[in-house]
Amino acid sequence: MAEQDLPPERFASVFAEFIRRIAAAARPPASPLLDRITAHLGSDPAQLPATTEQFDTFEAPNLQLALDAYLREGGRSAELVGVSMENKRFLAAGLSELTARPSQYMPTLQEGPVEYTNYHLANDEVLSCVHYGLYFIRAEESRLVVLVTGPSEMGDPRRQRLKLEVMSASATDGASFIAEITRLMARLNVYRGHTIVLSTGIQIGPGPSILVQFQNVPKISRDEVVLPAGLLERIERHSVTFAEHASELLAAGRSLKRGALLFGLPGTGKTLTLMYLINRMPGRTVILMTGRGLGQIEIVAKMARQLAPAMVVMEDVDLVAEERTMPGFRGGPILFELLNEMDGLRDDQDVIFVLTTNRADILEPALAARPGRIDLAVELPLPDAEGRSRLIELYARGLDVSSVDVNAVIERTEGATPAYIKELLRKAALYALERGGGEVLVQADVDAALDELAQGGRLAERLLGFRPDAPTGFPPQVMSRGNR
Repeated sequence: MAEQDLPPERFASVFAEFIRRIAAAARPPASPLLDRITAHLGSDPAQLPATTEQFDTFEAPNLQLALDAYLREGGRSAELVGVSMENKRFLAAGLSELTARPSQYMPTLQEGPVEYTNYHLANDEVLSCVHYGLYFIRAEESRLVVLVTGPSEMGDPRRQRLKLEVMSASATDGASFIAEITRLMARLNVYRGHTIVLSTGIQIGPGPSILVQFQNVPKISRDEVVLPAGLLERIERHSVTFAEHASELLAAGRSLKRGALLFGLPGTGKTLTLMYLINRMPGRTVILMTGRGLGQIEIVAKMARQLAPAMVVMEDVDLVAEERTMPGFRGGPILFELLNEMDGLRDDQDVIFVLTTNRADILEPALAARPGRIDLAVELPLPDAEGRSRLIELYARGLDVSSVDVNAVIERTEGATPAYIKELLRKAALYALERGGGEVLVQADVDAALDELAQGGRLAERLLGFRPDAPTGFPPQVMSRGNR
């Protein structure tokens, strides 16, 4: 055995090589992206503060426009890179994770493709927004590293908001950057002056996501809104005329916040009246709330304040604003939140709340308890004979009705809504086309249409608003305010 023993000096050399290899194997792997971050900032990023701001996911287009505008100013420049990292979506990696030294628990960072998400804006415009990307920004003497991360589809509650993280050798640079981006977001807001619909998406993590869609509103002229004399004028005075004199009213110390309620049977023209008002006030942001979106009162009120002048429309408000004494009261927190938000608007904010309902008799009276909530309540009634005559003339445009006994049609449609009369004329026009009469209606076409609607049964008549069993009343507490 002795002749096989290594000499001491040889043993020392072999042992030293063994130790070197063990140390090399234990050393963290290189991270080119981390090295680049370090070189850009001029300091070890592990020792630098990171400032984070979070936004609702629908703010992504505003954030993208703000970043683009920021980089166009004052000779600033930036390079945008993506991040390639194993399990990135599961790790919800932010700047703190990206700037940590690689280990067996934290994978090596590499540059990769930037991730984008397309957002559909008004007029069919599509804006590609950074969903996960890293900006290396040079702004005069400042060096910033900015990470933009969108919500994760993996369901991690930490990633269900849009995040903007900034790191700099100076903490004040990071705070100033976020303040300027926030200011630009408010100025460039893509929703300002448009009609948008808020609804809720699939629930991921702690709550549902908020969906914002742009709505195209048909052009509705004044003569298409058939209401009793003076009724539309009252609605216009509370909305259009008020808006036209907002500056003078504010200078005189008058509050600009106000609310209106349009109520009546289905098909009496509530939605048509709203579309007409939207057309009369171009440039005003309109936020429509329907269905599950009725539960997003806080977000809607916040948007209305930011985008004023604005109009918030809550259709079928009885779903969330039922009178608290009603059996099986359903409103709960949503009703109280609605009341608080209507009260919380500043007097100088030109925001209109317009509520609609088919069941005004079950609404919470507190909606009208204070000015600025419901200052005007208007019932859209069933049209009288004169109204039905105007409606027949309106919906018969483009048709020759000289061979039709219009007076008889007016009599037979007593108790009908505008929606019913519109459908009646549409069916009659179809009968005329089927018999080869073109655009010329005869009495038989109208009679056939009336018979077909009647054959639909009681349910069909009720859906179209024809001869309902009982009119909808309204609490006297609100009527006393609305009639003033």
